[in-house]
Amino acid sequence: MLNEPDTFSDMFRSGIPYILLIALPALICCSPVMASEFEVMSMSKFDVNGQHFGSRVSSISLEARSLYSWNTSRHCVLTRLINLSVNDFDKIRQGAGGLIVMLPPNILELDVEVKEHITILEQEMLAHTGTVPIYFAPFNINLEKIIDDITHTTLKAFSQNQTSVAQLITSVSANGYHATVGGASNVANKNSKIPIIYGELAPNQLLLKPNENAVDGQKLPVILITATLKTFGVFNEYPVNSDVTVLLALVELLSKLHSTTKMAPNYRLLFLISDTGLLLNFQGSKKWLEIDDNSALQNVEFVLCLDTIIESISSNPDMAIYMHVSKPPKEKTSISHFFKLLKSSAEKFSYNITVEGVHKKINLADTKLAWEHERFSIKRYPSFTLSSLKSHRSPSRTTIFKDDETRILEHTLKASRIIAEALASFIYKMEPTSSIFDGQFAIKEENILPYFGIKSVLHNNDVKDAFEKYLNNVKVIYDKADSRDPDFMFYNENDVKLNVYRVKPAIFDIFLTILIGFYLLIVFLGIQYFPLFYNIVSKLTRDETSQQTNGHYTERLKYK
Repeated sequence: MLNEPDTFSDMFRSGIPYILLIALPALICCSPVMASEFEVMSMSKFDVNGQHFGSRVSSISLEARSLYSWNTSRHCVLTRLINLSVNDFDKIRQGAGGLIVMLPPNILELDVEVKEHITILEQEMLAHTGTVPIYFAPFNINLEKIIDDITHTTLKAFSQNQTSVAQLITSVSANGYHATVGGASNVANKNSKIPIIYGELAPNQLLLKPNENAVDGQKLPVILITATLKTFGVFNEYPVNSDVTVLLALVELLSKLHSTTKMAPNYRLLFLISDTGLLLNFQGSKKWLEIDDNSALQNVEFVLCLDTIIESISSNPDMAIYMHVSKPPKEKTSISHFFKLLKSSAEKFSYNITVEGVHKKINLADTKLAWEHERFSIKRYPSFTLSSLKSHRSPSRTTIFKDDETRILEHTLKASRIIAEALASFIYKMEPTSSIFDGQFAIKEENILPYFGIKSVLHNNDVKDAFEKYLNNVKVIYDKADSRDPDFMFYNENDVKLNVYRVKPAIFDIFLTILIGFYLLIVFLGIQYFPLFYNIVSKLTRDETSQQTNGHYTERLKYK
């Protein structure tokens, strides 16, 4: 019997029960909950003229913190787009370890101030190089709960003015989250290229022959109409391409007019579309001007560029058209005459549309151009840009969001009608009081709706098919990035997922370490001094049993 305590103590010293007593509670407390998986989109990454935009880092494995509680590069900020300010973004991109932004569920339901805030934030994001990985997540109710959880915990501690002990208890008991996004660093796409398509709407030669004053169609002065496709914004999403929609509507309408009217046009029409536009400093127009077969511009009347002809996010139900020029047009020039026709068209159809001229000189010291027509003005071609924006700095030019599709469609129809009427009056030398696009030439929704879904010059060959249907001499060229000194560069992006694990915060690890230390101390003392505890308990037990026996014996004697 004396060896029983030592045997029992040796059983604990054997190792297996000792490890289980330590490991099981720790593993149960520290093990994270199963991860929640979410779709995310990486912020756009590209280079222009040697300047980097977007982040080259892609992987994240950090503790998720709210917009109000992060403080080191070991934290990944998880927030909503509507809560993120420009100042917050500047601090995060310089000091945090990552940024994950959840998009709003419906832009249309937001206030005017919030919409303006979003467009300004987009513009700020696209203007800087990010040193941390940045991702955008579509709205998800589960991700919304996670953001609420980490934000509520932080705000609760601040709002209740808790003592240090109370704040420590709150921090220990709070839920923490660990955000993980896999993927290697993005690699430059050496095959980066910008597609450019152009075609010609030439007058019918049969209509030119009866006219004694008519000249060869190839010798007629040229009007060039250009637009750019916005293929991406702050992330790889396709915004509203109203500029290309209006251009293709003009192609269709003017082609029908050319083929049916008995009047010979006095101009050749060239149409040009390229990808990206503003974000890549109008590289498509630059490339097209450098090719050998642009001799047609030697006899150019003017170049008409379309840039944000319709705002995708706007609080103003009315619309305006601004003619941006690098040099104020003189009287009796083609641009001056077209501007008057444009104003007359807007007034004639009672659309309540303002038509104004805006003059801005070209800043040759700035490598980034304000408007596409500046590419042509530098080459001394008479040119201008038509836009719904008065300033080239407007954040609406780079937004990828849209609010009211009904408004966008309505304004696109109006803009197409006004520009088409002004162009037809100019080309055929008709009075601005006449209505050309009525009846069979009327501009309808079915004329423009198919073009709203165009995502790129090469996407499903939609643009090419439209050009080949209505135009002649259609060609597609590519502006490829130079291998040594590229003017632009895209980066390969992989599909990634965001995994969020529910874990305890770092302060809980310290608290748990202290508890485990006390736990180990108690276990150690129990094992080390178990024989002594056993002897004491055994002695007490024997004494109690002896006393009970003696008591029963005394009572029996008294009874006898």
